[in-house]
Amino acid sequence: MHPDNGHVRRGTEDPDAAWERRIEVARHSGVPEEPLQAYAQARRESGSGLSRFVEPARDLVAGVEVETDLGAWTVTETPGHAPSHVCLFQPERRLLISGDHLLGRVSPYFDFGHTPDPTGEFLASLDRVEALGARLCLSGHGRTFTDVQAHIEANRTLVADRLSRVVEVLRERGPITAFDAVPHVYGERVTAVTAAWWLTETLSYLTHLEGLGRVEHHVGETDTWVSV
Repeated sequence: MHPDNGHVRRGTEDPDAAWERRIEVARHSGVPEEPLQAYAQARRESGSGLSRFVEPARDLVAGVEVETDLGAWTVTETPGHAPSHVCLFQPERRLLISGDHLLGRVSPYFDFGHTPDPTGEFLASLDRVEALGARLCLSGHGRTFTDVQAHIEANRTLVADRLSRVVEVLRERGPITAFDAVPHVYGERVTAVTAAWWLTETLSYLTHLEGLGRVEHHVGETDTWVSV
């Protein structure tokens, strides 16, 4: 496992605190109290699904090789989806085990709140994987694919489009909470299925844009965002 695994460890060792933190972020982001409490109650009843944190036997960091019957796989660090995310690459066959970094379909997800800029980390990880020159990608979800470069470019394009749309929404409707911005960014009504995913992604875009000096974060009982 990659050593930057604190987000996993904290969620395992004290799942209640991890969920309380997630609820607090959602509350500050403008999520209404009624669905927030219903979500929290549902999570409490279902449990965390985690038993214990298993200490890794080996740190998977850049350049480490994992020997298998098929040959050695080299670790490439690809944070963004999660701080601890890595890909495995076999240069001889140009095979990439991409996990959740590149998927069979273009659908990014960023684990918000554990690093300063998950969107920026994801974009840098795309550059890192692009340099490998993989010809076949085995992803964590979706089909196996050979058009690796096309998937990389499609992810870049989607992230750029979403960032532009976030700025447009803030210009048109700001100051606005992250939660209220979500349906305007995605062009669809928020549902119980999409709310957590899209809010997390939108917060990651806002944080990235704040680092670029394109938006401002106004902290309060309910946080708002404006374009600059």
